[in-house]
Amino acid sequence: MPRKDGPLAGWLDRIERDARLSEPARWRERDEALDQLEAWRTVVDASGDRTLPQRFDVLEARLQAVDHALHGTVRESIRCGGGRDALLGLVRAGTTPGVGQAPSSDRYDALDALIGGLLDLVPGETALQPLGTDMVFYQPTPARHIFDALEQLRLGPDDALMDLGAGLGHVPLLAAICTPARCIGIEWQAAYVVAARVRAADLGLVRAVFVQGDLCEADLGEGTAFYLYTPVSGALLRRVLDRLRGEAERRPIRLCTLGPCTEVVAGETWLRADGPCDRHRPVVFRSCS
Repeated sequence: MPRKDGPLAGWLDRIERDARLSEPARWRERDEALDQLEAWRTVVDASGDRTLPQRFDVLEARLQAVDHALHGTVRESIRCGGGRDALLGLVRAGTTPGVGQAPSSDRYDALDALIGGLLDLVPGETALQPLGTDMVFYQPTPARHIFDALEQLRLGPDDALMDLGAGLGHVPLLAAICTPARCIGIEWQAAYVVAARVRAADLGLVRAVFVQGDLCEADLGEGTAFYLYTPVSGALLRRVLDRLRGEAERRPIRLCTLGPCTEVVAGETWLRADGPCDRHRPVVFRSCS
C-alpha cells in the first residue's frame, strides 16, 4: 500500500491544490497530470486504500471538465470567425515548441491531445476498406508538424491546399482555421471522409472540402500546394508523383512532405527543397520553372 506520505500521496496532494490547472491555457500541464493519473492507476487500484481511487476519479473529472469547456470555447470562436487567433494564441500559451521549430520526431504529445479534443474526429460505423497494394496504414500527422508545415507554406487566399491521403482531415481542417486558403482533403476511406465533413460543417469551415477518391484518379487541377504524409509507397507513390509533375508543367506548385516519402521526393529533378530534407519534419519543395 502507498504510504500516506509517499511519492504518490505527495504528488496527489500537490496536484489537487494546484489552482493553475484550472486555467484554460494550462492544457499542457493538465495533459501531463492526466497521463500521470493513468500511470498511477494500477498502483492505486491495488493499494487497498478506498479513498485514493475516489480522489483520482474526482481529480480526473475536474481536469477533463476544464479541457471540455476549453474545447467548446475554441469551437465557438471558430464558428464566429475568430478561430485562428483563438487557436494559435492557445497553442503559443501552452509552452509547446515554437512554430517552425518543431522537434524531429514522429511521437504524439499534449498538443495532439488538445487538437484531438477540439476536433473530436470520430469515424462512423461504416466499415473501413482493406488497404490495397502500396497503401500505407493511416496515422494522423502530429499536430506540431501541421503547424510547422502551415508556417512554412504561408498559404494565402489564392492558394488551394490539397492533402493527398487526408485521413480524418486534421490538416485541411486546421489549415482552414488558421489560413485564408481553400483546403481540400482527398481520402480513399469513405468513413474518414464522412467524419471530416461532419466536423467541417459543425465548425462552419466552408473552405474545407473533403473528397472520397483514389489519388491516381482525383482531380488535382485546383491545387497550388500539396501535402503528403507518406499515404502511399512504391509504384503507387510513383504514379502520384508523376501526376503532380504533370500539374507542375501547367503552373508552379509546392509539395510539403513528411515521413519516408520525403527521401523519394528529394530525388525528383523537377522539384527543389526550400531547406534540409529531414523525413521526421515537414519539408517544402517547389516545382522548378
